[in-house]
Amino acid sequence: MYIYSKLLISSLALAAFSAPNLAFAEELSDEDQAGREIVVTGHFGDYRTDAADSTKTGTALIDTPQTIQIVTRAQMDDQAQHSIGEALRYVPGVTIGQGEGNRDQITLRGQNTTSDFFVDGVRDDVQYYRAIYNIDRIEILKGPAALLFGRGGGGGVVNRVQKAPAFTQAFSKAQASVNSFGAYDLAVDVNGQVSKDLAIRINANYEKLESHRDFVDGERYAWNPTAALQLGADWRLDLSYEYVNDNRVADRGVPSLNLAPITGYRDQFFGIPGVNASKFEAQIAKARIEGALTENLTLSASLLYADYDKEYINVYANGPATAQNGTVALANYRDPTTRQNLIGQANLIWKIATGPLQHKLLVGAEYGTQDSANRRVNGTLSSSSFNLANPVFPTVNFNVLNRDTVSEVTSLSAYAQDEISIGSHVILVGGLRYDRFEIQGTDLFPAIDRPFARTDSKVSPRFGAVIKPNASLSFYGSYSQTFLPRSGDQFLTLSPTQQNLAPEKFVNTEIGAKWDIAPGFTAALALFRLDRSNATTPDPTNPALTINVGETRTDGVELSLSGALTSQWQISGGYSYQDAYLKGNKAASLAQVPEHQANLWNRYTINKFLGVGLGIVHQSSQLAALRTATAPTILPAFTRVDAALFYTVNDNFKLQANVENLFDTDYFSDAHNNNNISTGAPINGRISAVIKF
Repeated sequence: MYIYSKLLISSLALAAFSAPNLAFAEELSDEDQAGREIVVTGHFGDYRTDAADSTKTGTALIDTPQTIQIVTRAQMDDQAQHSIGEALRYVPGVTIGQGEGNRDQITLRGQNTTSDFFVDGVRDDVQYYRAIYNIDRIEILKGPAALLFGRGGGGGVVNRVQKAPAFTQAFSKAQASVNSFGAYDLAVDVNGQVSKDLAIRINANYEKLESHRDFVDGERYAWNPTAALQLGADWRLDLSYEYVNDNRVADRGVPSLNLAPITGYRDQFFGIPGVNASKFEAQIAKARIEGALTENLTLSASLLYADYDKEYINVYANGPATAQNGTVALANYRDPTTRQNLIGQANLIWKIATGPLQHKLLVGAEYGTQDSANRRVNGTLSSSSFNLANPVFPTVNFNVLNRDTVSEVTSLSAYAQDEISIGSHVILVGGLRYDRFEIQGTDLFPAIDRPFARTDSKVSPRFGAVIKPNASLSFYGSYSQTFLPRSGDQFLTLSPTQQNLAPEKFVNTEIGAKWDIAPGFTAALALFRLDRSNATTPDPTNPALTINVGETRTDGVELSLSGALTSQWQISGGYSYQDAYLKGNKAASLAQVPEHQANLWNRYTINKFLGVGLGIVHQSSQLAALRTATAPTILPAFTRVDAALFYTVNDNFKLQANVENLFDTDYFSDAHNNNNISTGAPINGRISAVIKF
């Protein structure tokens, strides 16, 4: 597999030299000729974009009544990021979850999710680790976004914008890196214009995964060819195929002791070497067409088909340690999942004037089918506990079927939104979305098959107002809703009780301000309240089960800064305060929502050859599970410092050194529950090289 991946990447790099009719030149930062507005400052990549694809209307961020933060390709490269979780560490108000060592999982405004991920605005909701080798930027929309994205997204959504072929800029780039744990990666990015009407871009990546944890490693490889066809002067068709293969060790970290993460076992593995695994394969095909029907009317339409095949096996700590050198209870299961998504959506944007009012009208529709199959098989361990004083790994035999379900989801949506400009100082936004969500499935276990089904029809509103005293300053207020069906975000099952319950409801109210302080440098401030009703959460005493908790509330403040302070100095980061709790019982705090978070990344270019980077991430203490009658484990606060050094040999060759956790801080980065807690990595260096042809 490794040799095959190296041959593939090498052949793609060779193609960059030998392909006919491709005149390669230096690649621009955030290259994308699909009509997206990009700001480029200086000779290094910019950390700021003026608009987000995920608004669907191309509205400038300063005119959008919602918190939207963007992690650019330049920032991901400067920080040597390789995953969604790493890239979001420097986004205020986002808490990274452990994901049981097999998937992306985040908490936005107190709402934990494994499914609120999108690619180019289309749902990508199966549980896995998403690669970013082919990503131009990551857009984080805060607060419910049902009007634009449909069900779910209670705290917000994360949208990945893929790199697109460029007609006006040809380039090829290869890069490689290695870190002090022994992990390394290779990647190529090739773009060229084959003919006047055809451009092709190929991204490919291989990663050898290593970590500070004993026995925790793996590999991932992926490739993504994309073709863009210019259909006349006003129309463009993009065709994309991505293959992802990810095999790694599933690791749930360490248990607790006395309501805190156990210390002294940072590298100790609590699974079974050679057994714990997460195996994932995906094939994702996308088509997107966009163009002008008339001078003021544009159409964009997307179709995605994705086939996901995943299996993960977890042996993990199932309780606290009895003592510092005592024993830890173990549990285990094997969980295979397959899913096929077919999702189509279309959007019309009509710009018209009615008297003194300027309208940007969005009308859209979406249809999707999602077929899923999931099983869970429990195992029998040769020893049900792990002895810390004499660490001998048990054996396991998976032989007890615990869950076996199949389901089919059909969703249909229609939505409309009007963005009304009243002169140059006032913008009003209002819209409604209708969603029909239907799930049909069968519990094949126990022996008598039990069919389940439910249909929900919901209307989700969005309203907002923006006041602009001048072109560089705006104040806004907004109200938005979304819902989550009782089958949850992964459609695993519907119990007879859940089948009769209304969906969970999320309501967000927000006021804020956005300020373009200088060209290329912006600040944003938001105050919000997010209420969730009919809420469920993992049972703190048995995380495999969910419990109904009624209503929750998250009150918060977010401040973000991004862009170029000067022609040499760029920053990205901010601060968030969140108070998340059960309504009516403020002492019952929600899990994995630190009250305070602060992060700031700096990139300073000393001269055309040399640059430096410095970052800081601070997170106050957080609960590993919901605070109820059972006291939860508390993850202590931590502060981590990262640094980087950039050296440009010439226009075509660059070297980079990154150091994560510069001062070797001991910390616990995230958790899945009270006894599955991730240990923060010690000081780790990475050397990278980039060559352009």
